[in-house]
Amino acid sequence: MKIELTSKSRISEVDFSNLPFGRNMSDHMLVCHFKNGAWQEPEIRPYGQLEFSYGLHALHYGQSAFEGMKAYRKDDGTISMFRPLDNFARLNKSGARLMMPQIPEEIFMNGLTKLLEIDANWVPTAEDHSLYIRPFLFASSEFIAARQSDDYTFCIITSPVGPYYSGSVKVKIEQEFTRATGGGIGYTKAAGNYGGAFYPTSQAIKEGYNQVIWTDHKEHKYIEESGTMNLMLLIGDTFVTPPLTDRILAGVTRRSIITLIKEQGWAIEERPVTVDEIVDAASTGALKEAFGMGTAAVVSQIDTIGHKGTNYSIPTPADGKAMEIKRLLNDIRLGRTPDTNQWMVDVVQPVTAE
Repeated sequence: MKIELTSKSRISEVDFSNLPFGRNMSDHMLVCHFKNGAWQEPEIRPYGQLEFSYGLHALHYGQSAFEGMKAYRKDDGTISMFRPLDNFARLNKSGARLMMPQIPEEIFMNGLTKLLEIDANWVPTAEDHSLYIRPFLFASSEFIAARQSDDYTFCIITSPVGPYYSGSVKVKIEQEFTRATGGGIGYTKAAGNYGGAFYPTSQAIKEGYNQVIWTDHKEHKYIEESGTMNLMLLIGDTFVTPPLTDRILAGVTRRSIITLIKEQGWAIEERPVTVDEIVDAASTGALKEAFGMGTAAVVSQIDTIGHKGTNYSIPTPADGKAMEIKRLLNDIRLGRTPDTNQWMVDVVQPVTAE
């Protein structure tokens, strides 16, 4: 692996007490090119500019996928990644659907580990802060014929971040626009999935919401995701979340939270949830809590669900189940409780006095 270190760190320019999500990039990045049917030697270099022309294939045909993951500074100073192999596997799953080459595990993991070792000082120490990690893969041939690219580029950049949402969120049940269709690419983290969501989300924001709850593409009858998050509902004493389909992203945070709920002995069902059911539960008080779950948002309580012009208030208790789940997850990530599921992968150990 080639390594070129920056001649001047930018870390002194960053206010770690005020970290807008994804705005501040760390000093270095990993870059690896796929050419002539093979991956080339990966390199770590100073964060910088792209090296392509306006004929870049990804710009014209959307062959691009990414991941979102995080590294944490544990209470003892150790820097640790949360379930990195799950994100690695999902990026390759997205790549396969988009006709992009599979990234070797040694390039992904060895490169990421070395990158975090080099930029260890960029991992925040404050509560609810972390180093966001963005691996991404894109078509990097330079031609505009409508076929898959010949060349590809894999990169990892990182960014110190605070909470994605500063408080609870208000969501609107979407009844017109669609995030994904059956047989499509909704289960991938294709870049276009997110670009296509910006317009409906902007319309919801104009109406006073933060995000939308996506519904199925055929009838807008069934609940699917909440914005860029998976959705969890507490109806009565039972947690309910929509089952995974080829329209829903298999969230790593979702999978982890389902495991934690089961370990607590709480009832949980993965099953279809209709719009009528959620509206009825919200209007009668049977919907005790609702929250979105994802890498960026972690656990975000939902305090309002809007449907056809009516807003339904949802409890957001500070001592409720959602915040208990968030605490359980954070305690594992920060090394406060045993990591019995072996989710954390330590990268940098704390320096101890001789």
